Amino acid sequence: MGRKDKKGNSTYEHGTYMKRRVMETDAWRAMSPKAQVLYIWLRFEWKGSKFNNNGKIQFSCRQAACRIGIGVNAAMRAFHELQAKGFVVITRLGALGVEGAARGPTYELTEIGLPNKAPRNLYRTWKVGSDFDVRRHQSRCKKSDIP
Repeated sequence: MGRKDKKGNSTYEHGTYMKRRVMETDAWRAMSPKAQVLYIWLRFEWKGSKFNNNGKIQFSCRQAACRIGIGVNAAMRAFHELQAKGFVVITRLGALGVEGAARGPTYELTEIGLPNKAPRNLYRTWKVGSDFDVRRHQSRCKKSDIP
């Protein structure tokens, strides 16, 4: 049992670890350092096996850019790279609600299993030149609408 403060909360800091077998794959080596760091930050968002929120991890490009210290467009490219290499899958696209409250995309880490399902480990099947599909937001305007 971990240490607890007077209110019953844990005094240990939240952390994550990277498995060596993940970091030794061709897909990991083919990614840019920005995408590798972003994956670690996505792992921080997973709450552990007790509260398995895999498939429901929300992390926007702006949040990623702030945490890593890069631009929003670079963070977006890092997310696309993670999808192309099979480390993450978008389970729900982000949206701007009717009230104007934005919701970021929802991700699944393929290294970690969904509740009651085994992990998919898509990155293990990745080969050079055969990237996975990348889901992107649809643009609302057409090129013909732009003057």
